[in-house]
Amino acid sequence: MWKRFTRLISSMFGGAISAMEDPKLILEQNIRELNDQVPKMNENIATVKANVMLLQKEHRKYTNEQTSLTSKIKAAINAGRDDIAQRYAVQLQGIKEAQARTGEQLQFAEQAYEKSLQVKKAFMREREKKINEAREALRAHERAKWQAKIADTLEQFEVAGVDATHQEMIGRVNEQSAKNEARMEMALDSIDTEAMQIEEDAQELEGAELVRQFKLEMGMSEPAATESAARPQVQIPDEAATIGRGSVERDRTRTE
Repeated sequence: MWKRFTRLISSMFGGAISAMEDPKLILEQNIRELNDQVPKMNENIATVKANVMLLQKEHRKYTNEQTSLTSKIKAAINAGRDDIAQRYAVQLQGIKEAQARTGEQLQFAEQAYEKSLQVKKAFMREREKKINEAREALRAHERAKWQAKIADTLEQFEVAGVDATHQEMIGRVNEQSAKNEARMEMALDSIDTEAMQIEEDAQELEGAELVRQFKLEMGMSEPAATESAARPQVQIPDEAATIGRGSVERDRTRTE
């Protein structure tokens, strides 16, 4: 009974929480948390590295003490002071044991440091992957928002009404154009184009004839034999000959 009640409560609150969740905000928070974990990880690695350095320093100190005690033991033996050499020997034995324990701790500390570096390397790869995925999802989210706005804008258009009006206006324009073309064809049919062409050709022939006569008068061309026999030529009297004939007639009148 209790399990059913807890499951009911979880479903109610879980649905409410899911409804309130904003994926964009959550992904941005995940990116911040991933970036915040880097300094913490570096701090932990620095702590492990400091432990390694302390153990290394302690191990070197025991090594120096062993060297110093060994020299003292040898000096005491040479001086015949075995009692002093024995005390130094006991101290040397304790330092060797401490150095052995420090060596073991140092080995474990170095292994822990190497392991922490590997963990950091794997974490940085995973962090970079997750950040890239989150940023790509955020960009897709922004694109989706713009697409939704465009879709909303397009849905607000009255496409059917616009299409109906559009087609109606095109039909009217085409109908008016057809009527104007028909009127033009009827107007052209009502005009005697052949008579107009004949009149135009006659004007061209008349003009050509006038030009030919002017050329004959100016002595620029010879008349054709057939044309000279068929048509009388227009003679323009010479001014000098006219004056000569007038003088002869006047002299004849005076003599009579």
